[in-house]
Amino acid sequence: MIKIIVGTNRKNSVSKTIAELYQEILKSKGAESEILELEDLPSDFIDTALYENNGQNEAYNAFHDRIEEGKKFVFIVPEYNGSFPGILKTFIDGMNYPNTFKNKKAALVGLSSGIGGGGIALSHLTDIFHYLGMHVLALKPKLAKIEQNMSDNLLTNRLYLELLHSQAEMLLDF
Repeated sequence: MIKIIVGTNRKNSVSKTIAELYQEILKSKGAESEILELEDLPSDFIDTALYENNGQNEAYNAFHDRIEEGKKFVFIVPEYNGSFPGILKTFIDGMNYPNTFKNKKAALVGLSSGIGGGGIALSHLTDIFHYLGMHVLALKPKLAKIEQNMSDNLLTNRLYLELLHSQAEMLLDF
């Protein structure tokens, strides 16, 4: 089962909307997936689940276990301040090193309100995943000016939809 990670803990995020669209795309291609939202992480996990507290927060452990069982991932990554959200980095830092992501596969999708489509964020995240031993798919759609390319919570940009479909097919063959 492919794990789709919503890369922000912002409530009602565009990232969640894109994650749901990606899940529909995977389903249309016969693949099962599960959406995992960082907003569902325990609010105190920074203090109760990381470093010397690793393994001590049951709610975080349950979330971690759902990640650890995955072999392929899709990360929906919004651009925050020229990179990706800090919650995503903290979440990654809480995973078992290096076992959680080592030799697993990931597809990355960038989102931004501006013209970059989250390209720098995806570059930063790719570097981290390579360090952890994860294999990152080369095609990384960068969905720029995302709000202007949506209507009624639906992605309206045909090119963006084609890129997501192409990436999903590549991920299934990856």
